[in-house]
Amino acid sequence: MSAEPDGVRTGPASQQGMRRANLALVLGVIARGPRSRAEVAAETGLTRAAVSSLAEQLISAGLVVEEGPAAPSGKVGRPGTALGLNPLGPGGLGAEIGVRHLGVCVVDLRGEVRAWRRKESANRGRPPAAVMADLAQLVRSAVAESGLRPAGLTLAVPGLVGGSGVLQRAANLGWQDIPLAAELRPALRLAGDGLAELPVEADNEANLGGLAERWLGGSPEDFLYVSAEAGVGAAVVVGGRLLRGARGYAGELGHVPVHPEGPRCACGAHGCLEQYAGETAVLRAAGLSGLRGDWVTLLAERAGAGDEPARAALAGAGSALGIAAAGAVNLLDPAGVVLGGGYARLAPWLLPAMRRELASRVTVRPWAEDRLTVSRLGRRGPLLGAAVGVVRAIVADPGPLTGG
Repeated sequence: MSAEPDGVRTGPASQQGMRRANLALVLGVIARGPRSRAEVAAETGLTRAAVSSLAEQLISAGLVVEEGPAAPSGKVGRPGTALGLNPLGPGGLGAEIGVRHLGVCVVDLRGEVRAWRRKESANRGRPPAAVMADLAQLVRSAVAESGLRPAGLTLAVPGLVGGSGVLQRAANLGWQDIPLAAELRPALRLAGDGLAELPVEADNEANLGGLAERWLGGSPEDFLYVSAEAGVGAAVVVGGRLLRGARGYAGELGHVPVHPEGPRCACGAHGCLEQYAGETAVLRAAGLSGLRGDWVTLLAERAGAGDEPARAALAGAGSALGIAAAGAVNLLDPAGVVLGGGYARLAPWLLPAMRRELASRVTVRPWAEDRLTVSRLGRRGPLLGAAVGVVRAIVADPGPLTGG
């Protein structure tokens, strides 16, 4: 193998890189739906011989299977054999740490859920090692149920995650400067089944919920995703991709001031959105401070039964959300705003006030009421985003699994 003086390799290395790119090209076409080898060749511009060789490599790696005769193409001759994603191939594993729950999801290469686990768990103030131990057991149970071998794990957390996977701050958990993969891996090792060998990544739960909304929810390429569990989260999607900001912390809508002279927030500032639309604030306004259980379900049930304090509290939260969302709309000009997470369940009582604020504050450009929508993924979004992101990464670059 030759090399240029500056260390840039040529010859066989570039050929290997080209083959790896072509593996991704072929798998990407097959991921859009079953195709014959001839159809893959026509869509990619590769020769049939090249497609056949690449397909065999993908089949050997367990990523692709032959599904039987391809759909008739209208051409003379016998139909080819359809190639499709292997439903028993490598899967995507998502895990979630919430303030009051843990969750795990396993999807196959087609993005279909093969196992789902959710466990109520009071995680606020618990040591990370104890939470990770419980999560690892939940992961093991879900993986066993799925019958798949995950190719990687993505962890969704309610806080600021840096590019190195360190949870810089999660105020509602009481965690700070936690190297998430390093904390989780020993627990996975104890859980067994080789789980500790999986690549582990982590991201903010709202980011993953926003990505799931783009991939699975039918949202446009440019939108603002706003969600809630204990706190208020948001994701900004531009051109179908997350806008992460210079340090990866974009989307902290919960700490945008909506009433600058308002109460002091846990972040140290005053009048943040979270002080009006977060869990503690809404329960307090509804006269339900101190009650235990899932605050979203509790409020939805009370508001649905006509409880006026609950409805008034949600209307106030909706007004604050509308003020913050209007500022983001004026700044970013997204195609829409999507309510996800717990807000999706509470939407019937949040939307009227949100619409009023948006209509009165987004005035320099046209704003239509139907641009504010509710996620159909609801509270499942972050876990789905975590798991589906793993298989999308496989499709984008199958090289590590194929030896290509």
